[in-house]
Amino acid sequence: MSLWIFDTDHVSLIQREEPLLAQKLKKINTSLIAITVITVEEQMRGRLNNIRQASQSGKEEQIIFAYANLRKTVDFYRIRKLLDFDRAASTRYTELIRQKIRIGTRDLRIAAIALSVDGILVGHNC
Repeated sequence: MSLWIFDTDHVSLIQREEPLLAQKLKKINTSLIAITVITVEEQMRGRLNNIRQASQSGKEEQIIFAYANLRKTVDFYRIRKLLDFDRAASTRYTELIRQKIRIGTRDLRIAAIALSVDGILVGHNC
């Protein structure tokens, strides 16, 4: 069976425990659900930016919340199947660039990873 690979927007919905998506996920074998390192990158950039902004504000509660959110994100990825942007994905990415597909760079990298493993990409740009 193919892997179900979730884009960053859908991972955010999973993390927020969006009810409709949570219900659908119960029907999928968890060993078939994967996330890419591109999504990890996007979320980590966001979390680190939140920490930076909170630190600059000097507001203790914002700083505590920002670090707690970083911890939740790390814990979330610890138990997930992560897919790399490897040589096969890079080759697919180059092919997609040549096709002049008009989506963002990171979304295109996620798509390339999905293609490289013959996965099913779940996202808004699909």
